Amino acid sequence: MASASPSPRPRGRTRYRRRLRSRIILGFVLLGFSLTLLLAWTTNWVRDDVEDELVTDVMNRNIDEFAKRFYSDPRRDPDLPVQQMYAQVVKRQDFAKLRQEQPEWYAFGDGIHTVSGTNDDGSPFAYRLAVRKTPNEWFFLAYDMTEAEKGRRKFNRALGALILLFTGLSALIGWWSASRVMSPVLELAKRLKRSRAGLNEPLANDFADDEVGQLAAALDDYSLRLTQVVQRDREFNADVSHELRTPLAVIRGAIELLLARTELDEKTRNRLLRIQRAEQQCTDLISALLLLSRNERGQGTTDVARVAEQQLDAHRAQIGGKPVVLRIEGDRGVMADAPEAAVAVALGNLIGNAVKYTAEGEVVVRLQPRSVEVIDSGPGLSPEDAARLFERGYRGTHAGHSQGGGIGLSIVRRLCDLYGWDVHVRPGAERGVVATLTFG
Repeated sequence: MASASPSPRPRGRTRYRRRLRSRIILGFVLLGFSLTLLLAWTTNWVRDDVEDELVTDVMNRNIDEFAKRFYSDPRRDPDLPVQQMYAQVVKRQDFAKLRQEQPEWYAFGDGIHTVSGTNDDGSPFAYRLAVRKTPNEWFFLAYDMTEAEKGRRKFNRALGALILLFTGLSALIGWWSASRVMSPVLELAKRLKRSRAGLNEPLANDFADDEVGQLAAALDDYSLRLTQVVQRDREFNADVSHELRTPLAVIRGAIELLLARTELDEKTRNRLLRIQRAEQQCTDLISALLLLSRNERGQGTTDVARVAEQQLDAHRAQIGGKPVVLRIEGDRGVMADAPEAAVAVALGNLIGNAVKYTAEGEVVVRLQPRSVEVIDSGPGLSPEDAARLFERGYRGTHAGHSQGGGIGLSIVRRLCDLYGWDVHVRPGAERGVVATLTFG
């Protein structure tokens, strides 16, 4: 089904769109968060690496010194080089005892090892253990890292707070920057809205010579060219309307004088009546197109039944030898709040379209309280035709080599947009097409 009402704007990409201000703020937030997070991770990694290197170096030097002092006097326990460390020497005869009491120490090889766990009271512990093993003595040097781990966790919490703080600061900077950046853009949008309301003032004069100023200048140039095109279009339509009305008036006067003669035979009179109807159709079409070009509604009230009968009479003379019956039925009291020319053009195009594609059968104009249906017994309507029938220049799949440029129904659609009417088509119950014109 095709409708004359304006189609809604496609919404397929709406969810991917954000306001420019929001995108600027989001960009600052993401940049601030990413940089702060990277800095925090780098700081923590450097801190851990430096701390590990220093502790390893200190423990290696102290366990070497501890072993050196032991061998200088094996009869007594050597003093610890650093008071915060715990040192132990296990002699060969005590290896088995160490295996039972501290199996993890027994399993360690030479080097620096990290040991962590939980005490019996549930508190965590952590220490670094330096191991030096000789055939007769094993040296152990432990350095308590519990307080260092607490400091590390506190340091990490501080880094997390800094990440949140700098992310919030980035959001504030982004909001401030977005306000400064968007201020001329919003001003330009306000000026455009005022120009749409009729205040066509130049835009570029009030903006700096930057990107926004260049955009304002481009809009000024576009507005000027568009105004010139619209003005030329209106002048052309007015000129054509004026120039065509003169010969049409001459034709109308000549036809009326000829029809007033009593000696005319019936064949000549019918031909003159056909010319008179064609002149009236041209006059109505010119009036309707002029209203469309000005985008203004004409005043008047029209008897739809009378216009429908006139259109049927005009098309009966154009049927030729086709076995097609044209008739009208329904309520004869339908009135449209529009000039007769607009109703005649809209209804005439629907009836003409139905007569053109009906090879045999009938075309019925059915009058209803607020609408008119034009029902034909033609070849029907494909889904593609139903969707595109009112597009300018589109000709249906059954058009073949028939005359016409696909303009008539697009004029109907434009008239419906102008007067707030509605027009749509649908396949008939058995065959053909039903076109419905609803007056608002």
